[in-house]
This record gives sequence, structure tokens and C-alpha cells, in this order.
Amino acid sequence: MRGPDAFPTVAGVAAAARMLTLRHPDLCRMRLAGESRSGQPLWLLSVGAPRGCDRHVLVVAGANCDEPAGCGAALWLAEQAVHDRRRLKAAGLTWDFLLCLDPDGALLNERGPAGRRPPAVHFRHTYRPAGTEHPHAADSLLAPVGGLPETLALSALVAELRPVLSCSLHGTDVGGAWVRLSAEVPGLAEPFGKSAAELDIPVQAGTYEALASRGAGPGLFVTPAAGQRYGGTEVRVEVPMWATRRVAYAEPHPDPEYALAVLAARLRNEGATGEEAFGQALELLGDAADGPLLRAARHAVGAWAAIAADFDAVGRDASLPLTMAHVAACDIAARRAPLRAAGMLLRLLDEARLDEDPDSGPARLRARLERRLDAGAADLIAAMDAVWVPIPEQMELQARTVLAAAARIG
Repeated sequence: MRGPDAFPTVAGVAAAARMLTLRHPDLCRMRLAGESRSGQPLWLLSVGAPRGCDRHVLVVAGANCDEPAGCGAALWLAEQAVHDRRRLKAAGLTWDFLLCLDPDGALLNERGPAGRRPPAVHFRHTYRPAGTEHPHAADSLLAPVGGLPETLALSALVAELRPVLSCSLHGTDVGGAWVRLSAEVPGLAEPFGKSAAELDIPVQAGTYEALASRGAGPGLFVTPAAGQRYGGTEVRVEVPMWATRRVAYAEPHPDPEYALAVLAARLRNEGATGEEAFGQALELLGDAADGPLLRAARHAVGAWAAIAADFDAVGRDASLPLTMAHVAACDIAARRAPLRAAGMLLRLLDEARLDEDPDSGPARLRARLERRLDAGAADLIAAMDAVWVPIPEQMELQARTVLAAAARIG
């Protein structure tokens, strides 16, 4: 895959999809699958013959709004399906691409640089919504959760298409590549590992999000989806922005309980400082700041205590064989949480346009948050020895993994 080292925009992906339908009206159709909370369109691009293809593969991009590579990967997959029209017809498949599930959140993330950026700048512009404002369940794309319009649109789409394979395209700030499956896909480990190796992206041997999942090969974790209604296999592809080989070490950790206790203590210390900063920001911002950024910042700060308690519990659980990769993944999560909160608080202060006098309360708070963000982001990258993954390669690994999974679904 070739292209600029920049993430696509929501509008740019929709425009490119529209052009694809104009160039190939015999195969491509585009329709509105619903609307977001703010009225943004949820576009569905379908590639396949209008009749005679009753098997569907659903690909969802932008399920998490701060993971933009998937939108470009979905577009690349659509173009690939058009290019391989004979194979598409022989397989009897229609590919359906929900181009962005959370356009509201994606637009908030587009305010930062589109391409490669210093880590501190990345976290300075990241928006990660509060848990109740995510349009899909944490462990399954297909399990219905809540009553958000994006969630209802996705549920209606799944009920209509009943896909044999559902793929959601995800990313992470720092880590390795891995795949979560609702059921084992025989033969997927080999092409996934080969693609990751060719792109020099480490395969993650253990994750914080799938600690108790069953391994199905290097980087593959099986977690049966709760509440899934229509069968089919679900594949969630995770690809990092900054890659670290520390998450690729599958050797047992010599003392995971102590290591996780240290991480929990660090989080509690960061949490106390973060709560103080959040309280100061609330006093300065007043009621005018109420909105998704404030709710997200409040959620981020409030989650630290729960994560720390979870680390303590996981470390004491002898039934979990924790590896070096697991502890590295937890270390990343512990370092990342304060950075997201600091970045969103800084955005709130920026948007409020408060007193810029260097001796004023807002300026002093902003300076403290900037220092913490700069130092914390630098420490995260240095501690993990992480390197930037070019954006076209992030997209390529997502796309190649989806194609490999589709080729192995009966």
C-alpha cells in the first residue's frame, strides 16, 4: 500500500467512496445507514453484485474515534474488491463498509496534525470519549449496547445483513499488532504473522484488554462475544501507531505481582495529581465547558483508581500466567491514561480562551499540564523503545488481515 504518511479525514473518505461508486456503478453502492448524535451521516459503501450475493462481510471503521487508520484501510479494501471483481463474484460475497461509526468523535480528533507527530502533540489532540459514549461494546462489535443512534444504526445493519464475517478496524497509541476473535479462524495466524513481519510491526504476545482470552496463535486471542445475535465470526484488528517489541516477549515474567503493584501505585499517585488538576480546571472553566471533552476528561481521571485496583487483582491471580508482554502492555496503559486526561484538559483550557497572563491561574495550570504531558509522553516512548509506524503500513496490516480472515471463512 502506498500513500502519504497521513490519516484520512471523515469527509475525505466519504468523498473517495462516492467517487468509487460513480466510477463503478455496476458494483458499488453508497447509502445512509443512519446519523450520529450531531446529525453526521453514517455512510455504508457496498461492493458486490446487487443480486446473487447473499453472503456479506461487514467492515466497520472508526469504531473508536481516536483510531483513524481504519477509515483508510476500509477504503483500500473497497478498491481492492473492485479490482478483484472476478474473485468477488466467484466467492459470492458482498463487502459492506461502514466508513466511520463515530464521526462526531473522529471530527474532534481531526483537530490535531494529520500525519506523523511528536508523541506529546499526539496526546495533546487526542479525544477518547467517556465509556457510555462509545457506540459499541468493549468486547464485541455485534453485541447491542445502549441507545446511542450510532449503536442503533449498527445493530439495524447487522440485523439486515447477517454477515458471515464482521471486522472492526482498531489502533493503539503504543504497542504491537494483535487480533481478537469471537471464534478461532483456522490458518489465520500464518498470514497475519507474515504480514506483520514484512511490515516490521511486532506481533503482541499478551494484552491488557484480553488477559483471560484463549490464544489461537501468535497475536490471536479468542474471546467469545457475549450477546451476539446472528452468528458469524467477529474479527477485531489492532495495529499500533508507535510499535514496541517489549509487547512481543512471551517469556513468563519473574515477579508479575510486584511489577503490577508498582504500576498500580504509580497510577494512584498520578490519579491524585490528576484529580487536583481536574478540580482546578472545573473551577476555572465553569458551566460553559460542559460537553464531550469535559465528560471524557472526567471519565479518564475517574478511571485511574479502577485500573489500579484491577492491576492489583490481576497480579495476585495465580491462574493468569502473566508474561513479559502482559506486564509491558499494562505499563503502557498506566503511562497512557494520564496523558490522555492531560491532553483533553489542555484542549478545554485552550477552547475557553481564559486569561493568558503568565501569572494567572489558567496559565499556571496550563503550564503544569504541558510539562506533565511533554515529560510523560517522552518517558512512554523511551521506556518502550517505541518507533513510529508509517500510516500506510498501519492501514496495510489492517487490510491484509481482513482479507486473510475473509479467505478462511466458509
